[in-house]
Amino acid sequence: MTRMLIIGPPGSGKGTQAEHIARHFSIPTVSTGEIFRTNVSQETQLGVEAAKYLDDGAFVPDQLTNALVKDRLLDADLQPGFLLDGYPRTAPQVMELDNILASQGHRLDAVVELRAPDSELEQRMLQRAKEQGRKDDTIEVFRHRLDLYNRETHEVVAVYAGRGMVVSVDGSGDPGDITTRAIAALEKFLAARVTP
Repeated sequence: MTRMLIIGPPGSGKGTQAEHIARHFSIPTVSTGEIFRTNVSQETQLGVEAAKYLDDGAFVPDQLTNALVKDRLLDADLQPGFLLDGYPRTAPQVMELDNILASQGHRLDAVVELRAPDSELEQRMLQRAKEQGRKDDTIEVFRHRLDLYNRETHEVVAVYAGRGMVVSVDGSGDPGDITTRAIAALEKFLAARVTP
C-alpha cells in the first residue's frame, strides 16, 4: 500500500508524471485539477463556484477543496493506495490531509517534488495552450499561478521536507526520462523507509 502526492510548479508535468508513476505502483491518481475542470465543464454547483477562481488563476478555497478530497479519499478504490495530484497546496491543507488519513488509520508515504526552470515551465504552458485550447493557459495566468506556488505551495514542500518525506526529481527535458528518474528515486526512497 503506497500513498503519495506529487507536487511542483505549474507546467512541471505533474499530470503526465502522476499517470506514469501511479501505473508503475498500481495505484489510482486523484487529480483535483481534473475534478475541478470536469465540474466547470458540466456547470455543476461546485464547478460554477470554482470557475470564478480558476479563470483568474487563483486557488479554489480550502473548504471546497478539502470537502472534495475527503469524499474522494473515502472511496473503496483508494484504500490500497493513491497518488494525489494538486492537493495539498497550502499548509492548512497539509493538516487537513493528515487528519483525513489519520481518521482512516493511514499516513502519507512519500512526496514527489518536480523541479524545472521557470523559462522551461513557461514554454510548456504556451505549448499546452496551443494543443489543448485551454483558456486558462495564458502568460498572465501562468505567472500568477507561479507566484502563488512560490508563495504558498512551496511551504507545503517545506513541511514535508521537515518530515523527511520529499523525493526531489529533476523535471527538465524529455517526459520519459523524467518518469524514469522519478520511479527510480521513489523505489530507492520507499525501500529505505521499510528497511530497518
